[in-house]
Amino acid sequence: MQDLTPQLRTRLSRMERAVGWFVFLATALLLFGFGYYVYHTAERKGWFVIKAKFHTYIHSSAGLNVGDPVYMMGFQVGQILVVHPMPPREPHDVEVVFDVREPYFRYIWTGGSYVKINAAGFLNQRQLEVTRATNGYALCVTQPVFVKAIPELEQLVATETDQWQLYQDIFDENSNLVFGAYTMLTESNLRRIAELKPESNSIYAFNKTVNRNRIVASWRRRLHRYENFTPERDAIWLPADESPAVTEQLQAVVAQVQQALPNILALTNQIATVLDNTANATSNLNAAVVEARPALTNLVVLSAQLREPGGLGVWALGTNGEQQVQNALTNANSILANTDTNLEAILIHLSDITSNLNAQVQANTNLLGGISKAVTDADDLVQGLKRHWLLRSAFKTNAPPAKPKNKK
Repeated sequence: MQDLTPQLRTRLSRMERAVGWFVFLATALLLFGFGYYVYHTAERKGWFVIKAKFHTYIHSSAGLNVGDPVYMMGFQVGQILVVHPMPPREPHDVEVVFDVREPYFRYIWTGGSYVKINAAGFLNQRQLEVTRATNGYALCVTQPVFVKAIPELEQLVATETDQWQLYQDIFDENSNLVFGAYTMLTESNLRRIAELKPESNSIYAFNKTVNRNRIVASWRRRLHRYENFTPERDAIWLPADESPAVTEQLQAVVAQVQQALPNILALTNQIATVLDNTANATSNLNAAVVEARPALTNLVVLSAQLREPGGLGVWALGTNGEQQVQNALTNANSILANTDTNLEAILIHLSDITSNLNAQVQANTNLLGGISKAVTDADDLVQGLKRHWLLRSAFKTNAPPAKPKNKK
């Protein structure tokens, strides 16, 4: 450096400063990029949000690993923290601990939230899905629990209006619900609660203006109230609805197929028999069609003959039938003609007879009188015979009706 000229020494100093600034800017950009990556990762994993820890019990850990995501309504809301078997003599098989970050843990209530273990692929993978509820109480909250005596709460309610609410269910002596959790505490409500004489004359309450940035209390189903707990040590229990793994479902399907295979083979044999019978029936039908061809040919010839003029008569009466019918009609015509002539002659003879009879009647004027007298005499004779005692029984007649007697 001592041997360099002042001009070179000046240029070298400028180059050193430029390299120093470049290294400084590169280091600053590297640190900024690393910090942005850490912040983005922390935000994605929920390091800066409130998380609630839950646990559930299942039969098999197949397809579940630590770090797997937890879903709710299709969103990734947390991850699995612990998967381990339960100790001997425990009624449960496997415990799964997982967390759910804000705001999704606020959808988990007592009225219908549970864990579903669903199949997630064909490689025996499964996933956890937490269902949201629409009624009940939130299982975990960020408002701390205060256990206070009723007189103290009366003073707080008087000074802090519309801030204090119940953190438990209040029942009467018959176990009927009187006040539910989240009921606003007022002076009248506190007096009613005092009449019910709760345990140690104290109740569980919270101030809705006091909030923490972590989970500080959970709902105890058996006690019907919220109690404080430590999230790092405790976990909130959720019931599980576990579906079998894909391998178990495939095994069940294979077992059903094996069980149904003999019936399927018997069915195929029956189908083969039906096909054979169908082939035989078609062959017999083909033979019947071959035998019916002459009849069809004759039918065609017959229909052609019937279409000709007079074909129906020729087909019904034969070839000589038409000539015989013509001769019969000719004979009938001649008979009718002779009948007219004979009838005319008969009518002429009748006319002659009646004219002769008329002439005789006119010639004998006493003829009708004699006939009339003969008829009258014959009638008298018959009447006389009727009255004779010997012949009376031969002429039985109905007795005349008796004359009615006059009533006095």
